[in-house]
Amino acid sequence: MKQALLSILLVLTFLTVSGQTYTIIDNRAIRLHEEGDELIQKRQYDDAIAKFKASINREANFLESYLKWARILLTQGFPDQAIEIAERGLKRNIKAPNQLLGEFAWLKVHCFLKLGEFDQAIAAFDQSELLLNPTFQNQRPFKEMKDQISFIRSHLENPFVIKKEKLEDPLNQFVLQYFPVLTADSKKLLFTKRDGLANNEHEDIFVAYFDEEEGLWSDPKSIANSINTAYNEGTCTISADGKILIFTSCQMPDSFGDCDLYISYKVNEVWQRPVNMGKNVNSRVWDSQPSLSADGSILFFSSNRRGGFGGKDIWYTLRMPDGSWSEAKNLGSEINTAKDEVSPFIYFNNEILFFASEGHLGFGGLDLFMSRVEKGVFSTPENLGYPINDHQDQLALFITAQRDYAYYTETVFNEGKQERSFIYRFKFPEEIYLGEKLMVTQGRVFNKSTGEPVEAKLSLVDLASDSTMYEFKSDGRTGDFTMLYPNRPASGLYVEKKGFLPKIYNVDRDSLANQKNLDVELIPVASGEEFVFENIFFDFDKTDLKPASTTSLKRLISFLQENPNVQIMIVGHTDNVGSESYNQELSLRRAASVKKYLVENEISDERLQISGKGSQVPLVSNDTASNRALNRRITVSIL
Repeated sequence: MKQALLSILLVLTFLTVSGQTYTIIDNRAIRLHEEGDELIQKRQYDDAIAKFKASINREANFLESYLKWARILLTQGFPDQAIEIAERGLKRNIKAPNQLLGEFAWLKVHCFLKLGEFDQAIAAFDQSELLLNPTFQNQRPFKEMKDQISFIRSHLENPFVIKKEKLEDPLNQFVLQYFPVLTADSKKLLFTKRDGLANNEHEDIFVAYFDEEEGLWSDPKSIANSINTAYNEGTCTISADGKILIFTSCQMPDSFGDCDLYISYKVNEVWQRPVNMGKNVNSRVWDSQPSLSADGSILFFSSNRRGGFGGKDIWYTLRMPDGSWSEAKNLGSEINTAKDEVSPFIYFNNEILFFASEGHLGFGGLDLFMSRVEKGVFSTPENLGYPINDHQDQLALFITAQRDYAYYTETVFNEGKQERSFIYRFKFPEEIYLGEKLMVTQGRVFNKSTGEPVEAKLSLVDLASDSTMYEFKSDGRTGDFTMLYPNRPASGLYVEKKGFLPKIYNVDRDSLANQKNLDVELIPVASGEEFVFENIFFDFDKTDLKPASTTSLKRLISFLQENPNVQIMIVGHTDNVGSESYNQELSLRRAASVKKYLVENEISDERLQISGKGSQVPLVSNDTASNRALNRRITVSIL
């Protein structure tokens, strides 16, 4: 903040030229004024103000002293007082030269922007443009301000309609609470809590739970003794299923720098001892404000380490198949600037990054921006507009998976100093497109034979592109899982655990969307057991495998490679349309197509048998089109 205020002073004093003439002729007043100038150079601002006051007391029409006094007040963080002094001077001397009047208008532009009085800032700028000399208008400070005023003018013409509301008791009971994050079901709210503003007041991570029946949040409490310590823990992120927590801790004995990122996994409903994320992620300086993708595969964070574009930049790291994290990389110049970029938030669909920046064009200070991933590349950031952004610093935005609310932190200032901070929310504008609607499905994975819970991997796959969108795990103690996925056609869910037959779903056909109690039964690998080999597609009356079948075929190959002694029977089934003899032959040829694919991918022919059952073994009655679709299937039996 001090650096920003000094920058304002430099911009404002840029207009002053040496050897200038004054609007008065009283040499004593002029001498006092110039002594004030000398004190400004020494950054003795209060003493400088005293000199300017003295010069005004000697000559009440000394407009230049009013201007310098007002400039100092602005740099000290008192723009309202700066305007008051400027207006007092202008009332005393309205016949000043245009250039000097332009400098007053230029000062008021900065003051009104700091106060969030945007209409008045626009009016003051328009006035300054008429009065300031062309030389200054060709300089970078004026051109940048012109761009900013034009930006603000356009956004004020099309503001969003939002209503900000402070979260009610028992939340917001501490002196400071900030950086809110929620799980995908919006039932757990995590935030950083601090009891005061003093340096010795340390940070902890607190959590509150939403009671749907009561419609209220629980009393917030420490997330876990294994997480919160005598050191500072804060600015956290959590995976969509609530099983992976990454947070910032400062001055820890095993840290690489001032503040490092730590990770903890929830196992059997218990947060494990957090570990430093290592030198691939952390640096010798400040690493903080993490945001984990919904499936826990990519982590974004802010750091002021070397190798960036200036100030704080946004970096990212990938979770590797063995659970380690790749070497962090800078997100690049499309996102990062020579100024600060902080508080990244990757939305639940992994396709939109929100962040705060003071380097991109905005309303002043830190504004919130969004960048969409297009063909694997982040697009040019878009300012979220007014009044989401205003004259204050905006950061730490979090939008729920349901898209109903955006949560953020609002700070209360008293005479330019932070006094309190609270968690607020507002309904996120529907005009800002967030991609396909997201579904949250919850359930339990268990052993069909014993009823015991199973820790399994759940993969959501785009069948058209054979790309895994999300991966989750069920809890080993309870079998519970929460998964999140976009509302896209042709999606498959694959539930896998070594030693069990895979369970395969078609998201649309099996109506998985927003189920809260999906029971997933995994069958242990044993002779005589079978499973429906979902997401194997053929054109009507054809036997050629369609490309969308690739995902399931690859999963079957992996299953057979994991179980090299297993032999299988591939069985084709049809509905009852057509003659039984034809259906029998069609189902056999389709089973043969699956076998042919497996053999071509190095599965031994001796492990594979085929059979065609035609319409003899329907799953459901063939009385509707949807039922007939269920009966057209491939099953796999263990021999």
